[in-house]
Amino acid sequence: MKPFIHNDWWPVLEPEFEKPYYQELRRFLVEEYQHYRIDPDMYHIFTAFEWTPFSQVKVVILGQDPYHNPGQAHGCSFSVLPGTEIPPSLVNIYKELQDDLGVQPVQHGYLKHWADQGVLLLNSVLTVREGIKTANTHRGHGWEQLTDSAIEKLSARPEPVIFILWGSAARSKIKLIDTQTNIVLQSPHPSPLSAYRGFFGSKPFSKTNIALTSLGETPIDWQLPQQVTVSDESTSDTH
Repeated sequence: MKPFIHNDWWPVLEPEFEKPYYQELRRFLVEEYQHYRIDPDMYHIFTAFEWTPFSQVKVVILGQDPYHNPGQAHGCSFSVLPGTEIPPSLVNIYKELQDDLGVQPVQHGYLKHWADQGVLLLNSVLTVREGIKTANTHRGHGWEQLTDSAIEKLSARPEPVIFILWGSAARSKIKLIDTQTNIVLQSPHPSPLSAYRGFFGSKPFSKTNIALTSLGETPIDWQLPQQVTVSDESTSDTH
């Protein structure tokens, strides 16, 4: 099979792409892309893996599934392209980041600066139908098996990983993580529906940097640049 993730994630995940569940998922996606508007577009499905190679992952921020409003999703959890209105969950993430570390919010939601430093912006489900009430429309079709495998492979790595799990969907993945060798930070989701139930004040960013320092790793510079340009993100189709 020709690689469609162009770094060391490919040998890690290639066995998954050969399995029957993924072949079934692929057939489902071909139909979905033909008949509906699906986010992200098929060339950006694996952007999170493309941006942050397996060997460079230090932190995982785990989301549920992509944003489903037009023009938002581009393959990375919580991130949106420049020029797109910042979604409410990300507004709350920026608010907590400012309260936690004094980091100034920016006027965009493009999180590549984090990904370039080893923050894997992973969703459990990598695609969704676009629409007002279409969240989770691709849940249960096979993506979870692929992303669960990615989490397990990271958990088993010799180098510890910090897993940031926001909300019940993400927190349910703790069963995949070796908590003896990795670090898990949990809180409610940053959504406006739940942020005041414990996300605000949870200090995930400072806790992450303290943990990285204790592991002998360079802390994450969470301050996003004020001005950004979009890099070439094209990574895949519905292989």
